[in-house]
Parts: sequence; structure tokens; C-alpha cells
Amino acid sequence: MQLEEAQHKFIQSWGSFGSQWGINRTMAQIHALFLITPESMSTEEVMEALQISRGNANTNIRTLIDWGLLYKEFKVGERREFFIGEKDIWTIAKRIIKMRQQKELLPMLQILSQLQSTEIKSENKPEELAHFIKQINDINDMAIKADKTLTRVSTSEKSWFMKTIMKLFG
Repeated sequence: MQLEEAQHKFIQSWGSFGSQWGINRTMAQIHALFLITPESMSTEEVMEALQISRGNANTNIRTLIDWGLLYKEFKVGERREFFIGEKDIWTIAKRIIKMRQQKELLPMLQILSQLQSTEIKSENKPEELAHFIKQINDINDMAIKADKTLTRVSTSEKSWFMKTIMKLFG
């Protein structure tokens, strides 16, 4: 397999994985492109490489910058903006964990907390009410544990994480 073909396959696969994980397919493809490209790229180069529109490229590049997965790189004498991708896989994983916590887990924890602090009534369905309250409490307990675990992973050093994984699966 030639390098270009392998790169294309990786970018397409990363895009598919991203969409299965609930991430915009194009955003995942742009991320993949920056993962495997050693030098910085302009928006125009991203557009050309992935055959996407300027708006699509700009929106997704900005999101990747917000996530801490891309950085702006300034080149002397250039008016265009250039970007470079984070290359350290451990750093990437930790940043993705933090963003997923903020965008998905924390809003769920807030809703569960609101439900737990609200008096919920049911005059003619006491069994359904008891079941609902139990499920909300169980989900909240699991979500709190998941949040604590993800926080621990996202703030830990790679060596601690690898030792912990080896203990679990070694």
C-alpha cells in the first residue's frame, strides 16, 4: 500500500470512528489529517486535502482549537493562518475526556441533581414513582463515579494510567 492510500484510509476510518463516538465526521477527518501531518497547514490546504468547503473547514478547525487539539502557528511573511495538530496521544486523550465530560456528563449530572432535589409526586402510581426515584439515584451514583474516574484519568500522568491498566488487565 502506498503512503497516500494509507493516509486516505486512516483519515476516512478516523472520520467514521468519530461519527460513531458522536463527533462530527468532518471534524474527526480534519483531526486525523493534522495527526498524521508533521507540518502546519492552512485552511486552504485542509479544504483541498479533504475536499470540503471553507465554512466546514473553518467551523471544525475552530472547534478543534477550542478542544486544544489544534494550535495556531504564525509564519513570518504569511497573511494566512496556519494550524498544527497536537501529536502526543496521551495529551489528546486527556483533552477529549475533559471535553466529553463538560459537554455530556456534567449536564447529565446537573439534571439528575435537579431531579433528586425536587419533590416528585404521584398519587396513583406509587410503584412507578419509587422505581423512577431509585433509577435516578442509581444513574446519579454511577455518573458521579464515572466523572471522578474520568477526572482522575484526565489529570493523571501517563505512567500512572499505564500502571493502573496493567494491574487491571495484566
